[in-house]
Amino acid sequence: MQSNKRKRLIGLLLVFFVCMVSLSAPFQSFASFPQELRLFSGQGKQLQLAMPVSAQVTVSDTDIVKVNGNAQHSFQVNLNEPISLQSNHSGQTEMKLKLFGAIPLKTVKVNVVPDLKVIPGGQTIGVKIKSAGILVVGHHLVTVASDQKLSPGEEAKVQVGDLITQINGKESRDVSKVAELVAKAGESQTPLALTIVRNNTELQVKLQPAYDIVDKSYRLGLYIRDSAAGVGTLTFYAPDQGVYGALGHVITDMDTQTPIAVGDGEVVYSNVTSISKSHNGEPGEKRATFFKDSKVIGNIERNTAFGIFGKMFTAPDHSLEKDTIPVAFAEEVKEGPAQIYTVVDGQKVEKFDIEVVHVAKQDYPATKGMIIKITDPRLIEKTGGIVQGMSGSPIIQNGKMIGAVTHVFVNDPTSGYGCFIEWMLQDAGIMLRPATEQSKAS
Repeated sequence: MQSNKRKRLIGLLLVFFVCMVSLSAPFQSFASFPQELRLFSGQGKQLQLAMPVSAQVTVSDTDIVKVNGNAQHSFQVNLNEPISLQSNHSGQTEMKLKLFGAIPLKTVKVNVVPDLKVIPGGQTIGVKIKSAGILVVGHHLVTVASDQKLSPGEEAKVQVGDLITQINGKESRDVSKVAELVAKAGESQTPLALTIVRNNTELQVKLQPAYDIVDKSYRLGLYIRDSAAGVGTLTFYAPDQGVYGALGHVITDMDTQTPIAVGDGEVVYSNVTSISKSHNGEPGEKRATFFKDSKVIGNIERNTAFGIFGKMFTAPDHSLEKDTIPVAFAEEVKEGPAQIYTVVDGQKVEKFDIEVVHVAKQDYPATKGMIIKITDPRLIEKTGGIVQGMSGSPIIQNGKMIGAVTHVFVNDPTSGYGCFIEWMLQDAGIMLRPATEQSKAS
């Protein structure tokens, strides 16, 4: 009996000791000490182990990173004081810590990438996008006899969402030129040779137009479209590279819900005329206008899961920030206060308070990087929260751009998702990788 009590007491003491150790500052610092660290060139970082011992630190390449300002490859450091890293050139190196110069304690891989700064957006822009072909958005029936209707396109197995890239061996991007080709094929009773892209696979299809006795013309039995237009929000402009990013999400065709493959396009200035407020279960929207002669400020080269990207000819007007600001890696984003830049009236970009309430750990690009909540009473009063057209609004935290607004929660329009800015920068063609990796990839 006494033996069991003694064992139980020893067990409780051990549990108590483990709990105390795990809650101690040195243990928590050790557990949170990174195994891999990313820095922009010129950026500094402090790491803390809070251990009352000395250790030997060894840096593989001090041209890339210096520790405590020391240019030596190996020297002693006091682990009870912060370890200061200062990045210099782009590249990869390792920092190793050993107790008593012999016992491995920590190894940190350090990746230094070229410095990158951007001008935050927030401007409402008009988007005019031309697809890299002719998009099939539906089928329709052609009246070929008083008692017979058919769709030649459907019978030829052309599907909604298909992209017609060539007709009779020639590139085709203009819907207005299709009618003439259809008429010639119908009159000569020669089927059109279509090159179609479906699910990233190229297919060849023969399609014979049918004569519509009601319209007195030849028809394909297809609804087709070659362009789309709308409004969104500019996220950033990178002046050193002359590129921009906007929207924070892919542009899809309104009927097929398939992403639009970009042939070309342009972004122009737009003017917010009114706001339809969001309510629970019903997202609101920005009402904005742009005209045929609106000033073109950039082209559209890519349409990805993170928005549209292309060249911007000069720094955009109406920016809240005239100077560039740093961008943050995904691992730098923290739960807590932040701001978004957006327009709710005319072309004036304003700053509004939000809260980052959740941050997801993402090692690879994914759209739902963080959950945000609008806390600014002015914005809630004006819009009810996040509205359509606000996607792409830049998110700023501690003086750095961390991401962009992407989606609203339908049942709680004060909340929504944001994506990390580094994924948008990658899709813009700005590589957030060390120079050594870039050279290997090229």
